[in-house]
Amino acid sequence: MKDDDRAPYPEIVTHYTSFAEESRLQSGSGPLEFERTREILARVLPGPPARVLDVGGAAGAYSSWLADLGYEVHLVDLTPRLIEEARRRNASAPRPIASLTVGDARVLQRAGASVDVALLMGPLYHLPRAEDRAAALGEAWRVLVPGGLVVAAAISRYAPALGGLSARFTGDPRFVAIRDRVLADGEHHNDTGNPDYFTTAYAHRPDEFEAELAGCGLEDVRVLGVEGPGWILPDLDARWLNPDTRHALVETARALEAEPALLGASNHLLGIGRKR
Repeated sequence: MKDDDRAPYPEIVTHYTSFAEESRLQSGSGPLEFERTREILARVLPGPPARVLDVGGAAGAYSSWLADLGYEVHLVDLTPRLIEEARRRNASAPRPIASLTVGDARVLQRAGASVDVALLMGPLYHLPRAEDRAAALGEAWRVLVPGGLVVAAAISRYAPALGGLSARFTGDPRFVAIRDRVLADGEHHNDTGNPDYFTTAYAHRPDEFEAELAGCGLEDVRVLGVEGPGWILPDLDARWLNPDTRHALVETARALEAEPALLGASNHLLGIGRKR
């Protein structure tokens, strides 16, 4: 692959340069996503002080949490602004992230067999081309020690349709065209100028996601739904503030996380696999 072929999609960097990704997990469906993702990670990761490479980790929401638990965490993200924000936050952290680097998931500047866990919490859903996703997964495989763990996030193929219905975007024919393209082939391209319609992305079918993970040499692969169907509720913010309804949201997502018929109802999927 030529160097110019490896250049990141500029619209993605532009999106995250202006969009406050560092606060996304604090409102809407973000708290449910964050709670459930941490719950799953706590269940599957080896104990600290295992070495974790958080690829596409933005401003370090998961990196900071893991570092605070005693993991040795190395954060990589494509967007310089988000890495600078992570540096600012890291400066006052009692247990800081070990390193923070601007980098591309497809060409990691990291020695082979040097980490115990590779987190891909964003790269796979910003790489529409299958060969780019394979390159990112191949790099994750390369940097893992034998027996090391990959945990990767994907957007569900059906999330734009469900989210657009909840957000009442379906009155805009431009959004409907984006939705229908995603349903047809998974590719999400936003040329409307409306940042609410996200940026260049790819949305996986659950079975397709599992096959991609297995195809890069991972074994014991499984795919879990993160949020369950609760993320589309119009009163989600209010429910999250109430301890009882918050518990119900998390419990329901947990109960349905491995149900094949409902995996695609989650906004995000987590794929888990181990290096042979």
